[in-house]
Amino acid sequence: MKKYILVVLLLSTSLWAAEKRARNVILFIGDAGGLPVISTAAAYKGKPQSLFIQQMPHIGLSDTSSAKAWVTDSAAGMTAIVTGHKTHNGVISQSDSAERGKKDGELLKTILEYAEEHGLSTGVITNDVVTGATAAACYSHSNDRRKSGEIFAQLLKPRYGDGVDILIGAAGKVLADASTAAGSDIEAGLRGKGYAILKSLDEFKPTSGRAIVLLGSNEFDLEAAVRRAIEILSRNRKGFFLMVESDLHTDKLKQGLDRTLLLDRIIEQTAHTAKRDTMVIFTADHSFDTRLRGGNKGEALLPSDIAGAKTTSPAKPLIRVDGGHTGEEVLVAAQGPGAERVKGFFPNTQLFQIMLAAYGWKESQPTGRAATTR
Repeated sequence: MKKYILVVLLLSTSLWAAEKRARNVILFIGDAGGLPVISTAAAYKGKPQSLFIQQMPHIGLSDTSSAKAWVTDSAAGMTAIVTGHKTHNGVISQSDSAERGKKDGELLKTILEYAEEHGLSTGVITNDVVTGATAAACYSHSNDRRKSGEIFAQLLKPRYGDGVDILIGAAGKVLADASTAAGSDIEAGLRGKGYAILKSLDEFKPTSGRAIVLLGSNEFDLEAAVRRAIEILSRNRKGFFLMVESDLHTDKLKQGLDRTLLLDRIIEQTAHTAKRDTMVIFTADHSFDTRLRGGNKGEALLPSDIAGAKTTSPAKPLIRVDGGHTGEEVLVAAQGPGAERVKGFFPNTQLFQIMLAAYGWKESQPTGRAATTR
């Protein structure tokens, strides 16, 4: 019996040692891209389950509730994904002891900060403003997602490593707001830390190195941005972490569905070209109240004045959009080392554990608080 137990232990140890680790993790976030949007986008494309993410080898369903509310916002939703801890709506990568806009909670270490601590290269790409809640949750900590200037100014003082290496997204007023928050010229400070401050994707070249690309619009070539970022980040032999967000809200219905199909194509291209040591994972921070209510296969789903279709607009819209976040589980789809852990129903906090385990790292506990603001 003792010999049997010893053999089992040795086999278990061997299997654990042989488990493949991810050198790179690419996390794709569809903001508001829950199952209603995903399934509607597939119908919009013309065939059920026609998206690549619906065909990925490992599929699960993630709860998105926040620490207190059944329906999350992007701040709490993304915090759970990148830190493994639920927090309150409006709070970015701080614990649930935070009070929005009033009191800080413990600072939660993000998967990007773990990557920086281990010497990996890191990147964040979004077609939202660079201080939007989804992007900000990766590299900053705030008791209020609206504190854009304070969030951006944290790039000057990263908690681990030298901070995010590539940041791409819409500029908004972040430079002015961050300079006010920091009490100094934020752009000069960032250049002093080795960043190239760029204003277009044309300037973002393989030689750019550490770069912050602040674009005048959220309508840019996301596909090119992702491809170039992966090219640059891949030079680090230790590996990289990259988060890519696309805003899939369907309150602007055609734009949301078109962006869903585009993101799906980008994920497919990335998955097909990724090396075997790369985990590619897709999920949404929360779902959105979009419902496919009718229509026939082979016919346009959107009215002609929206989609340019030749069919007569139906008396009742085939797709209903109530325009709010909803609380149902969202799709998680993955491939690569560690992706086998994506299965069944699980909380959004488990996504952090899945990525951490893929790298082969152990979690450390939250440490310290930021200064309290009132």
